[in-house]
Amino acid sequence: MPALCRDCLSTFDAAPPRGRCPACRSPRLLSHPELFELSIAHMDCDAFYASVEKRDDPALADKPVIVGGGQRGVVSTCCYIARIRGVRSAMPMFQALKLCPEAVVIKPRMQAYVHVSRQIRAMMEGMTPAIEPLSLDEAFLDLTGTARLHGAPPAVMLARLLRRMETELGVSGSIGLSHNKFLAKIASDLDKPRGFSVIGRAETQAFLTPRPVRIIWGVGTATQTALEQAGIRSIADLLRWDRADLTARFGQMGDRLWHLARGLDSRPVRRDEQLKSISKETTFAEDTSDPDLLDGHLWRLAEQVADRAKAKALAGRTVTLKLKRGDFQLVTRRHALDDPTQIADRIYRAARSLLDHAGAQGPFRLIGVGISDLSPEDQADRSGDLLDPDARKRAAAERAADAIRARFGHAAIIKGRALR
Repeated sequence: MPALCRDCLSTFDAAPPRGRCPACRSPRLLSHPELFELSIAHMDCDAFYASVEKRDDPALADKPVIVGGGQRGVVSTCCYIARIRGVRSAMPMFQALKLCPEAVVIKPRMQAYVHVSRQIRAMMEGMTPAIEPLSLDEAFLDLTGTARLHGAPPAVMLARLLRRMETELGVSGSIGLSHNKFLAKIASDLDKPRGFSVIGRAETQAFLTPRPVRIIWGVGTATQTALEQAGIRSIADLLRWDRADLTARFGQMGDRLWHLARGLDSRPVRRDEQLKSISKETTFAEDTSDPDLLDGHLWRLAEQVADRAKAKALAGRTVTLKLKRGDFQLVTRRHALDDPTQIADRIYRAARSLLDHAGAQGPFRLIGVGISDLSPEDQADRSGDLLDPDARKRAAAERAADAIRARFGHAAIIKGRALR
């Protein structure tokens, strides 16, 4: 059975008998019959935001760290020390602090995380052009046909990637290696943190059959409930259903479930999956109906959305306002512009109009702004606004301010409404 030392990257035709690498004595040996044949991988950083925070502040090394909002926010991520106490991503902050009151709570520093993410992406680019990022801290990679180029099979290159991430960037990750995206993503969760798991072709069905249906990517609470009502709780239950019956009962999802239950996934690794929307939201420390406070947040969110759109050379035609009331009722309003925009002023004014006419009574606990129906920036802001002759002047002023911020920092120019 082929084997690989994840520390010194030595390879062996047969796994060493004593479970340690003969070259470096490391116990971190990986062996699998198909280890050097598989080429579809999923890399997932381990507690990414928290890892960056611990790297940048060594005093946090042995402490439970939660990255997220204030008392009213949610957990973006947390370190494994906090996870032992039951803290999980997307958990309300008040609940997380009940479980782990000694946790150090840190507000997200997105610029720092983006910087590290780009460094990881650069490392991946040196391995293969077939990279499909899912978020800042995870991506699919297709290393098919790269062994001759690198002089090493994909498994070795992936182990090298993890080693470089730790030694050069100070963050760790876990790899799932298989013959398709579905199984690679499942594998990356099997041995976190610092994991490397393999699911081969020969073992696919034996691996999947006893697993619960929630292991399938995209099966959330609502889908799981619907499946349970049909008597489907495990992959084994799915295998007993005919494809036509599953499709008749659950539509396209049923057909997808039939294929995935058999380990069939023909989706290619796409280099850049098309972005469908850009949005930002904030959760208030206390519910509020204060119009000035809402207006200030609305401007800041519009500015952040515009900044991201400009960074990605995109523009959006549809502006969306999202409100969540104190009773957790969600209110969403949308407005289609005459042409796409990436100007914060236009996004803000459209969102402000939506807020004024939303008909929703506060107080609110969350407000969000987004743009969708995206297109390249060369199609943005062509027509201007016939009802607002000063719109072009404000757009020009905003782009001039962007240039000043790029040279002197984001705080070089701040609008008065942003201080509300």
